[in-house]
Amino acid sequence: MTFKQMFTSSIGKKFVMALTGISLILFLIVHVGLNATIWANDGGRMFNAGANFMGSMLVIRLMEIGLFAGIILHIIQGYLLTVENNSRRKVGYAVDYGNRGSKWYSRSMGLLGTLILLFLIMHIWHFWVPSRLGGIGGVEELQVIHYESALGSEYHNLYAKMVEVFQSPVVVILYVLGCISLAYHLMHGFESAFRTIGIHNNRYLIMLRMLGRGFSIVVCAAFAMMPISMYLGWVK
Repeated sequence: MTFKQMFTSSIGKKFVMALTGISLILFLIVHVGLNATIWANDGGRMFNAGANFMGSMLVIRLMEIGLFAGIILHIIQGYLLTVENNSRRKVGYAVDYGNRGSKWYSRSMGLLGTLILLFLIMHIWHFWVPSRLGGIGGVEELQVIHYESALGSEYHNLYAKMVEVFQSPVVVILYVLGCISLAYHLMHGFESAFRTIGIHNNRYLIMLRMLGRGFSIVVCAAFAMMPISMYLGWVK
């Protein structure tokens, strides 16, 4: 497969989708791990220290560029594949097997991806824009705090920003719905990504299916509980 075919052929698009999907799964592991520090109930000290570290390291900032490139590529290839698949299915099947043939979420990856994209735009506006592009989205209202730590620096209280954002019940509901969409997207995407890169052994596929479902439920439930915990005052 040539470099051009990776972005023009159906097989190439699926391969790119798989690679970018796996990289985004790895990102979710790091992201949920960092955000879970809010439950330390230390006033956001651990979370802010981790967020400052992630935002100040040159290597991580460069990886952040790669992350955005991967997200954009994943979205573009996903939409192109959806359009191609829909164009090939202008004539429906004689028998609609429904969930007996495939799960509804595996047939709705385009819709779920769109919902996740809208959620991602909201999430970036709420947190990435203020923390990275100072002066946009209310970053000037954030309190600058000092911690005595090995970092020896001052940084924005992003924990306080989280508390502020998640005081709106509408925002909390939208975040929870976004996490549910992500969970169903991962239910199919996790196993599908590894199938695409060449794993076809039934024993391994069963393990991947179980791992994927567990990952989807645990990680997305953790993400969903964060705004809920902030709104209900379970973390301080």
